[in-house]
Amino acid sequence: MESKKELRKLISMRKKQVPLEERLLRSVPVMERLMAVPEFCKAENILFYWAMPDEVHTQEAVMKCVAEGKNVFLPVVDGDNLRIRRFSGKASLVPGESYSIPEPDCGSEEVRIQDIDLVVVPGVAFDATGGRMGRGKGFYDRLLAGASDSCQGGPYKVGVCFDFQMVDAVPREPHDMLMDAVVSETGICIVEKRTECVKNGTR
Repeated sequence: MESKKELRKLISMRKKQVPLEERLLRSVPVMERLMAVPEFCKAENILFYWAMPDEVHTQEAVMKCVAEGKNVFLPVVDGDNLRIRRFSGKASLVPGESYSIPEPDCGSEEVRIQDIDLVVVPGVAFDATGGRMGRGKGFYDRLLAGASDSCQGGPYKVGVCFDFQMVDAVPREPHDMLMDAVVSETGICIVEKRTECVKNGTR
């Protein structure tokens, strides 16, 4: 198994081989598959992320969900932690303290992770058993750990990525949070007591 450092380098190289325009096109089927996940369809309160250029593009999906009446929230970096604020339109977004990612301003409604039904989680790499490797800051691991001890197990966690970000095995540490499902361009991996991978709509 590769180390996290080696894996981040590998995925970075793969990303550089795919132009931005192609990443935008590849993002469309990922978002289509995400929004067809039953848990996503049922969710009323969804924590999305506002994508950086090298991530699966979420912006159109965010706007569509708002138009459909779902409550959409975005993460806000506060030191070493993430806060959760309601997305009420592009006009309410301000540059965040981490990577200058747009975030809802301080006047936006703030909720707890326990109030969220489903979290759309970005990452550098994922595997079919729900393993996820982030950028190394631990923001999502700390956020999701805050809800994992509840009797309901916290919100449904869906990792989204390009096919080239799926690997055989992501290196894991005790604090790493597992996904409930991972969605890429060509497949959905649903993580249960056993792992079921759905490729092009078939099990």
